[in-house]
Amino acid sequence: MTNASDILTMQEFAKAAKDKLPIESWDYLIGGAYTETTLKRNRQSLDNWAFRPRVLNDVEHVDPSVELFGNKLRLPVIMAPIGSVQDFVEGGGAVPTKAAARFGCYHMLSSVCKPYLEGVAECVDYPKIYQLYVRGDGDWVDDHIDRAIAAGYVAFCFTVDLDYYSRRERDIAKRYLSTSRQTQATGEEWQKRFNWDDIKRIRDKYDIPLIIKGIATAEDATKCVEHGIDAVYVSNHGGRQLDHGRGGADVLPEIKKAVGDKAKILFDGGIMRGADLVKAMILGADCVGVGRLQGLAAAAGGEDGLVRMLEILEEEAIASLGMLGVETWDELDMSYLHPGPEVTPAHVLSAFPLLDEGY
Repeated sequence: MTNASDILTMQEFAKAAKDKLPIESWDYLIGGAYTETTLKRNRQSLDNWAFRPRVLNDVEHVDPSVELFGNKLRLPVIMAPIGSVQDFVEGGGAVPTKAAARFGCYHMLSSVCKPYLEGVAECVDYPKIYQLYVRGDGDWVDDHIDRAIAAGYVAFCFTVDLDYYSRRERDIAKRYLSTSRQTQATGEEWQKRFNWDDIKRIRDKYDIPLIIKGIATAEDATKCVEHGIDAVYVSNHGGRQLDHGRGGADVLPEIKKAVGDKAKILFDGGIMRGADLVKAMILGADCVGVGRLQGLAAAAGGEDGLVRMLEILEEEAIASLGMLGVETWDELDMSYLHPGPEVTPAHVLSAFPLLDEGY
């Protein structure tokens, strides 16, 4: 495994991960659905914004921390739920949980990630979030919420954009099934049936902060607020579900307009750099999820690799904030962004130009 302390750039995580992972696991990590158009648009929607910096401000003490669900985070970052993270790093979901605790951010555990709910909760006494794919009736769902509360999870998330599992042709072409698909692909009819009435029932019964992940329109964001949801999670599943969707950063402004201050806004979709994080925060996010970048860092260097990735992300974000002329997130608004022309054709790793040069 790569010595994480030797890694100085984000690009090195991608190179080390590709060198170490079997081609099947690599393609599962970086791939999208069908034509991978949504995946590419995620990256392009971030690239299409340019910064408008201010100068001659005192920026000696930039503070990139935030508060979310009652806890202070060193950086507004959630390591997003990744199914089958055990395919990238020994120890599975316990590894990003431990890394999050060391650095000072959240990990959101996927329900199809070993060692599962209690196993991960036992690995470290630190705030974490649980994400569920619905595979049973109301009693089954309630059992998972009860267990998550008992295990100390600070929030509970439902992913709602996986009613049908997409055709991910990189996997199909290799006849590859991730470990989660091999063991957890039953009961999917319950996800198809899950609806707003279920959300209302759950909201009426439980006080734990609730998150709905997979929101892509102002209309559904408004419904989240009407149902008392604490955090609207803007996501298109990293381009791995509905193809030909909008890029995530293109969706954020309408979600912010619909939600206002009535709920927190979480966001993922193509985040690979500190500048991406800053753009997402300006566009309306309160906290940003990292998915593929997390997978790359975990594969490259395990727990230490994840901590190092977060450190570099923090360094990049602090530098971006300082060069924009601000010290805190609250100072930013849309006047710090301007539409920018395409520079590089977008693809899943286009944020790492040295890779295209044969690095």
